[in-house]
Amino acid sequence: MLALLGLGTIVLLLVSIMTNKLSPLVALITIPLIAALVGGFGFESAGFMIAGLKKIAPVAVMFVFAIVFFGILSDAGMMDPIIDRILKVVGMRPSRITVGTALLATVVHLDGSGAVTFLVTIPAMLPLYDRLKMRRVVLAAIAAMAAGTANMLPWGGPTLRAASALHVPVTEVFNPMITVQIIGLVTVFIISYILGLREEKRLGAEGHLEGIDHTEVHTRELTDDEKALRRPHLFLVNVALTLAVLGAMISGYLPAAVSFMLGTVAALLINYPKPAEQKTRIDAHAKAALMMATILFAAGAFTGIMRESGMLSAMAQTAAGFVSEDFASHMPVMVGALSMPLSLLFDPDSYYFGVMPVIAEVYQTFGGDPVAIGQASIIGQMTTGFPVSPLTASTFLLIGLSGVSLGEHQRFTIPLALAVSLIMTVGAVIVGVFPF
Repeated sequence: MLALLGLGTIVLLLVSIMTNKLSPLVALITIPLIAALVGGFGFESAGFMIAGLKKIAPVAVMFVFAIVFFGILSDAGMMDPIIDRILKVVGMRPSRITVGTALLATVVHLDGSGAVTFLVTIPAMLPLYDRLKMRRVVLAAIAAMAAGTANMLPWGGPTLRAASALHVPVTEVFNPMITVQIIGLVTVFIISYILGLREEKRLGAEGHLEGIDHTEVHTRELTDDEKALRRPHLFLVNVALTLAVLGAMISGYLPAAVSFMLGTVAALLINYPKPAEQKTRIDAHAKAALMMATILFAAGAFTGIMRESGMLSAMAQTAAGFVSEDFASHMPVMVGALSMPLSLLFDPDSYYFGVMPVIAEVYQTFGGDPVAIGQASIIGQMTTGFPVSPLTASTFLLIGLSGVSLGEHQRFTIPLALAVSLIMTVGAVIVGVFPF
């Protein structure tokens, strides 16, 4: 009975979110609550929700302060010298421009926002691509691969969701994957360089590179409002602060939530010491932080009901009866290999809060560590896969800014993004993150 009720809950959740019948916030709260009441748990359901909220709270707090922290540093102009330096180095040579595109998207995606990454990267690099007649689909593909691979960061949506659904600290999911992410980023830069060489060959054959000064530097202009917020004299201080916050979090000296809370306070005091300025900066980034925090707390209520009621374990035990032990031992590798295409089928909330917990529970039934399923998922599900998925708004922002069609972008980028995720999966096996 519990297994059937749990299955119905997850199916209804997936359908309601993916068909836009309900918002993720409403679906994650109401559907499991109704299921718990149907299951006869009554007022116990409220206790289940509170149990889930208690476990999700540190992750939600970390995410809120991470958004504000990186937003403040971006406003202060910490990224400006990096962006300008990249533009200076790449000049007008296609193979450098493509690698510079990957580097710029990777650095800008430190704040975990795909929209911000594309809003900065595409306008900064597009004039270079158009000037040399490089294909815009190459620009979109490289920005997508770099942003997707960087999205594995602990404050990125997929990793946060995976940790939330598994009720473990986010560093437990992310830290073992640092080497894997580095492998993925190296792969992105290699692919970008190869694409750049192909563009050089094509443009040279067509005569488009004749008369081009490869040492010419493209410059970008800031608006008056942006200039008013910049603190260029504090660049090194802000970089040091960023390294200190990330180092404290990844090393485990401080919990992730505390690291970003203290970092946010320091960033405000250093860059905007006046209370009125601090309030304005917080207000500027509060909407994005609040939207994700509400989803995470709703997810906490959902997973709390599913776990505490026994529905999740009942589903896993039933599913385990159809899975052989040999098959189960390879589940992390298979999830990793399929994770990127799953972005085309499931939005992040549906997958990480509906599908992944069941897979993780089945894997645990056979003696595996459920965290490995979360780690396998973030290799591709809404990481390398998010900028090609029609289920994310960032995809349409990317193709809109780049001026390419969705079909053209998907045909060109999906094979490349899949290659990156498969190489990371192999890398995870080699470095011992996944058993094989």
